[in-house]
Amino acid sequence: MLRHAAHRLASRAAAGSIGRRALATAPAPAEAGEDPAFVEAWKKVTNIIDPPQTPMSAMKPRPPTPASIPSKLTVNFVLPYKSEITNKEVDMVMVPATTGLMGVLPGHVSTIAELKPGVLSVHEGNDVTKYFVSSGFAFIHANSITDVVAVEAVPLEQIDPNLVQKGLAEFTAKLGSASTDLEKAEAQIGVDVHSALNAALTG
Repeated sequence: MLRHAAHRLASRAAAGSIGRRALATAPAPAEAGEDPAFVEAWKKVTNIIDPPQTPMSAMKPRPPTPASIPSKLTVNFVLPYKSEITNKEVDMVMVPATTGLMGVLPGHVSTIAELKPGVLSVHEGNDVTKYFVSSGFAFIHANSITDVVAVEAVPLEQIDPNLVQKGLAEFTAKLGSASTDLEKAEAQIGVDVHSALNAALTG
């Protein structure tokens, strides 16, 4: 009985080996050749098709990095729906980065800073213009140009302190009564933003 079983196993192994050799030696399917007519038609079309346009192709080239540090900082401050400041020369900009309040002067090293809710101030001589920004990014270039992109911003003098206090109280109450993670997260965002607004007004 054991001899018969061993014989059957040996026969199956031999058959499998033969099958594998047959598969290994089977010729691969031939690749489809080029269609000369298609190639000629494509060559004719490519001569009249413009290359694809990218956002960079629509932008003016940046001025080169000056050999010496300029006396002014050029600032662009944009929102999704309008441009607040365009190519304005100022002395300094203070941005509320997530790592802390950052002062940007002419000649600042290249940096990308994420913004948190806080005050962005533009210093021009003795004049200081302040905006409350919700979030965004500041792109600081080596050629003394700074681009600030904010999701939302409003001049600080247009904020009503009474509404800020009311909103802070409401979101604090919601945070205390929140029962789900989503409710807690939404309430915490409201508390953080209104706390930053309150600090901006009282500071």
